Amino acid sequence: MKPIAESELILNSDGSIYHLNLLPDDIADTIITVGDPERVLHVSRYFDTIEVRKSKREFVTHTGTLYGKRITVISTGIGTDNIDIVLNELDTLANIDLQTRRPKTQLQKLNIIRISTSGAVQSDIPVDSLLGSSAAFGMDSLMNYYQHPLSPDEKQLLDAFTNALPTGNKLSPYIASADESLLNTLASNLPTGITITAPGFYAPQGRQIRARSIHPDLMNNIQQFHLNNQRITNLEMETAGIYGLAAALGHRAISFNVILANRANQTFSKQPDKIMDHYIQQILGRLKDML
Repeated sequence: MKPIAESELILNSDGSIYHLNLLPDDIADTIITVGDPERVLHVSRYFDTIEVRKSKREFVTHTGTLYGKRITVISTGIGTDNIDIVLNELDTLANIDLQTRRPKTQLQKLNIIRISTSGAVQSDIPVDSLLGSSAAFGMDSLMNYYQHPLSPDEKQLLDAFTNALPTGNKLSPYIASADESLLNTLASNLPTGITITAPGFYAPQGRQIRARSIHPDLMNNIQQFHLNNQRITNLEMETAGIYGLAAALGHRAISFNVILANRANQTFSKQPDKIMDHYIQQILGRLKDML
């Protein structure tokens, strides 16, 4: 294979990857992603040690140890456009020899664990609860740019969801699933469901302030969708991109959603910071046997 061109794999003057500003040794095999750069410290303060602290733009990275094993937490910012950068550059750090610009002979499989906030769309999912994403429908376009083969179950779900959307819509959703081993190990006793990954916070998630949506019934379509005892449980802005790219690149991924809002009940958490901190500690505890 020819070396990857400098215009395609861009490095900084110190040899670090372009956007994340990281070197290969700066990351661990297990990587926690959070959206908010300030939340990186809220996670890493529970590490045993911290050896790497780097940042560039909205991408803040801390790497250290937890339970005596190496672990990384990185902020992605909001949206799947940033996920495209973060997942590809993490994979590059793990699986490309930056000296030769060629893939390594033995590829490394990363564990990607998302911890972020979300809004429930079903009335029986309480605010201040924790939910695992078994799969996600992407309402953005990210995975429409990548080869992304579907299992028969995924294709059935995607076809059913596409047919349930409003007639005449211009949406082109995709589907991606959690890594089954991580889901069974880390979320075995948690409620799970299908997540909607939206390309925005307002109209793409059924909100209207002043600008009017062309899909006023979108939330109703989402809430009523079900197939083979599976339903859509929540809305957020990154999970489908993480699941899709992780699968395309040969990594494992799971998304944990801290439910701060319930759209069906029109309620919001009274103590969001305390709830997030509670679940950060709980999820880190769930990692003990995996690290």
